[in-house]
Order: sequence, then structure tokens, then C-alpha cells
Amino acid sequence: MSKIPALFMGLLLMMLTACASMGSGSKADKQRAILDMRSNVLTQLYQQKPDTRSQIAAAPGYAVFSNANVNLLFVAAGTGYGVVHNNTTGGNTYMNMAEGGVGLGVGVKDYRIVMVFHSQDAMSQFINSGWTFGGNADAAAKAAKKGASVEGEAYYGDVTVYTFTESGLALQATIKGTKFWQDKELN
Repeated sequence: MSKIPALFMGLLLMMLTACASMGSGSKADKQRAILDMRSNVLTQLYQQKPDTRSQIAAAPGYAVFSNANVNLLFVAAGTGYGVVHNNTTGGNTYMNMAEGGVGLGVGVKDYRIVMVFHSQDAMSQFINSGWTFGGNADAAAKAAKKGASVEGEAYYGDVTVYTFTESGLALQATIKGTKFWQDKELN
């Protein structure tokens, strides 16, 4: 790898890490930041898709994640954090995520994921196992409230997944794997 692409990739990875990092602070500060992110994301989702409010309220639980993703030619990588909320018990499970994939694309994207679990088993399996695999094709050019992106809604068995872009510039088609795991520090 030449110095310029290696330097470019290094800068992208630093930016990616900064976007997905919880930063410093106490356990309570980090949990509060995640819960604030969850509240903001759900507000956005309810504005875009009002019917999701009743869907989430009736579900055994849901998860909300903040993720930053980099795609450079044939390789994609991302990291993030979030929380699974159990509607039955009222409990929260704080989680991390990382993704990697191959495909064609270029860009950097900050996006959100909301997962609605339609069964207790699906939620428990997600918390305890956390692997998902899938394809991804999207286009995004968005900064703050300006720009546009193509959002997704997908169904995986007993889970409905909504994604939307906060900011970024990306054009990509990838096959990727995503690992979600419990955050030992925050639980």
C-alpha cells in the first residue's frame, strides 16, 4: 500500500473512531448519552414513520444504535454503540457494534439503526449472540438537515430494522457482517 492511500485510510479510521466513540466520562454519563441518542433517534423515526410509535410500544423490545461507517473502494468498516430496551421489564442492555465487509464503494457515513423485536426470543438471541449478516446498497449525501439519502427498512424473521443517515457522503454496495455485543463497562 502506498503512503497516500495508507494515510487516507488512517485519517478515515480516526474519523470513524471519533464518530462512534463514547469518549470519556463516568459510567452514568455514558449511559445518559446513549439514552439521549436513543430519544433523539426515536423522535426522528416517529416523525418520518409515525406508525412505528405503536409498533415499538407493542413489541417486547427494541434497540437503537449510532454507527459510523467508512467504505474505501473494496473494504467497508464501521463501529458504533447503542442500547436494547426491554419493554416488558423496563431494563436496558448497553451494547457495542462493529462491522466489516467487502464490495464496491467509497464514502464516510454516520447513520442510525432502530431494531424492533417482535418476540422475546428474538431480543434475547440478539443480546446474547448479536451476529447479523447482510448486503447493503445505499447512496447518501447529507450534512446536518441538508441533503438526501436513501433509507432502508428490512425484516429479518421476528425483527424489523430501520436505518437512516445522519450525515455523510457515500455510494456503496457491500456484503458485510455486523457483530453486536454487550458493553461490559456499562451494564
